[in-house]
Amino acid sequence: MAEILANLYPWTKAFHVISVIAWMAGLFYLPRLFVHHVERAGASGETHEVFTMMERKLLRLIMNPAMIATWVFGLMLVFTPGIVDWSSIWPWTKAAAVLGMTWFHHWLGYRRKEFLAGENTRSGRTYRLMNEVPTVLMIVIVISVIVKF
Repeated sequence: MAEILANLYPWTKAFHVISVIAWMAGLFYLPRLFVHHVERAGASGETHEVFTMMERKLLRLIMNPAMIATWVFGLMLVFTPGIVDWSSIWPWTKAAAVLGMTWFHHWLGYRRKEFLAGENTRSGRTYRLMNEVPTVLMIVIVISVIVKF
């Protein structure tokens, strides 16, 4: 198995980067949709229906598959011999940030369900602030992987 993973390494890395980009795009965009949903659409009506459809499609058709692919290809990289030095700090900071990113993804999923049910209680300001979470986590991940401290 180790030899197969080693031979697939360039492809695994490429698909990991592609899936991370798709996932991050959704993590940046969905909170912005929530801001506009709160501030422009309200909890009912045609505009509300358009926003809930856009949010559902973004989460289900792009973000969920991208998150799963990111995890699958990421774990393949972790198990590829010689890629991760577990005695360093960087794999642990990256892992913590990836877990944080996954938590944020699920937090957004719960918020989408609240919008769908007309039960959102959060303001546009809350979603603007939460929109910074993936940026901070991305910075931690990129520095961890590139600098390898």
